[in-house]
Amino acid sequence: MTQFATPASLSLNLRVGELVEVRSEEEILATLDERGELDALPFMPEMLRYCGQRMTVHKVAHKLCDTISGSGMRRMDGAVHLTGARCDGSAHGGCQTACSLYWKEAWLKRVDAGTPEAGDAVTPRPSRPLLPLLEVNSRKEPGPDGEERFSCQATELLRAAPVCLPLKNLGQYVTDVRSGNAGSLAVLRTFLVQVFNRYQNISRRLLPRWLWIRGGLRWGWVKGGAGAHTPVAHLGLRPGELVRVKPKEEILKTLNEDLLNRGMGFEEEMSRHCGRTARVLARVDQCIDEKTGRMLRMKTPCVILDDVVCGGVYNANCPRGFVPFWREIWLERVEETRPA
Repeated sequence: MTQFATPASLSLNLRVGELVEVRSEEEILATLDERGELDALPFMPEMLRYCGQRMTVHKVAHKLCDTISGSGMRRMDGAVHLTGARCDGSAHGGCQTACSLYWKEAWLKRVDAGTPEAGDAVTPRPSRPLLPLLEVNSRKEPGPDGEERFSCQATELLRAAPVCLPLKNLGQYVTDVRSGNAGSLAVLRTFLVQVFNRYQNISRRLLPRWLWIRGGLRWGWVKGGAGAHTPVAHLGLRPGELVRVKPKEEILKTLNEDLLNRGMGFEEEMSRHCGRTARVLARVDQCIDEKTGRMLRMKTPCVILDDVVCGGVYNANCPRGFVPFWREIWLERVEETRPA
């Protein structure tokens, strides 16, 4: 398959809140190479159901946090996240990570407010020219043991966003504001947090302990206190139940020195939700390992909470909007008052 040269006219320079329409399968197919990718970003089978739909831009995906190699922030060009468009894992073994999908601007077209929507815009088509290509490329070569390995946007992000964004690159913060991803005060706060964390990293390596601020911890002050063996709790939570995230001090007692509980991390960004009340959205039993593409099956299941996502406040305003996984030991049930 020959990928066409994306014309400058398809660079839409979208902003948060703009209305767009996802192009047809045929139009999107014309933008993809033989791997089903544009600029190394896969178009996935889970995205097909959005073809023809009108949606709003949730965030401009001009950068992302590297959760594969830990290199920090990385730059992505010409992509956005759309409101409500998350991967359901249906073509990737039932992965439950619920990643916010990346949409290249070449896969979208701007829609003027008030423009009538075509009546058959979302009518399923009998011909699916894109599906075979995407299904084949949703798998990697099996592992040495023959284990199935998956390929998705999350596993390929280092190829799709190959350029690192250092702290000193102030243009990323200007783009945060101009795109509508964040306001000026929020961007200033995030920048100061990044500067502070950089000092903390340097101080732990080079300075005597008495010059460390709060033990050299990153902003958010998360430090494990459980030792090597971390505790577990089984609440048997079900979707729809109301829970409260426990106070941070209680959660820290369940973490080891690597901020893990039974292999699952609790990060500074998650601590912002401590004390918050939310409903259980789903139980999580499996997810794809972004580094290897293998499906991880959890010995200790966890849950995700409705409308609780990473805001990137402590992480350079990253717009990925991760859905955090919560161990049940970090939560407590909330008794609901029933009307008389």
